[in-house]
Amino acid sequence: MGFTRAELESFRDTVVPDLIGPGCRLLFVGINPGLWTAATGAHFARPGNRFYPALLRAGIITRPIDPGSGMSPEDRQHLLDRGVGITNLAPRATARADELTADELRAGAGRLAAVVAEFDPRVVAVAGITAYRTAFGRRKAVAGRQEETIGGVPLWVVPNPSGLNAHDTVDSLAAAYAEPAMLAGVPLWPLEAPHRHTTH
Repeated sequence: MGFTRAELESFRDTVVPDLIGPGCRLLFVGINPGLWTAATGAHFARPGNRFYPALLRAGIITRPIDPGSGMSPEDRQHLLDRGVGITNLAPRATARADELTADELRAGAGRLAAVVAEFDPRVVAVAGITAYRTAFGRRKAVAGRQEETIGGVPLWVVPNPSGLNAHDTVDSLAAAYAEPAMLAGVPLWPLEAPHRHTTH
C-alpha cells in the first residue's frame, strides 16, 4: 500500500487509538502518530521504521509484523498476548514529531499518567529522549531507566525507532528494548531455539 503526499496530509491531526489490553506488561510510548500511522491505523507503521524488527530481534514478539498497509487482527492480538501495549505522548498525527508544541508534550505526561493508572503496566518505555525531556521537564535526562516512576511504575527511556534516527540500528534498538522487557517479565523468545536440536 502506498499513499500520495496529499493523501497522507489528509490524515493530519487524526487521533490513533492506543493498543493496550488487560495484562499489559510493557507499555511503549511513542511521541505521536505519524501520518502513515494515521492512514493505516497501525502504530509505527511507516516503512523504514524499525520498531517491529527490533521487537522481533529482541524476542519480545515471536514472528514478524509488517504494519505498512495496516495491522491484522492476528498481529494486534499477538502483541497483546505478549504483554505489549502502545500509546503516545501526544495523540494527534503530524508529519514530524517536531511539529508538536512543548505544551502538547507536557500535557502528554499527564495523559500518560492516566493511561498507566488505568492499565497498570509493569514497565513504561518512552521512545525518544528529546520528547521525554520536554514532556517531563527533565532537561538532563539520559536514556535508560529513570529515577522517577509513573504512579509507582518503573520508567525507561529507549531510542526512537524512526528511520530518521540514524544513531541506532535494529540490533541496538533490540538491545535497548530487551532491558525494560525483561524487567516487565515479558518472556523473551529465543529465536535460535528451533534450530538447536539439528546440531546433535
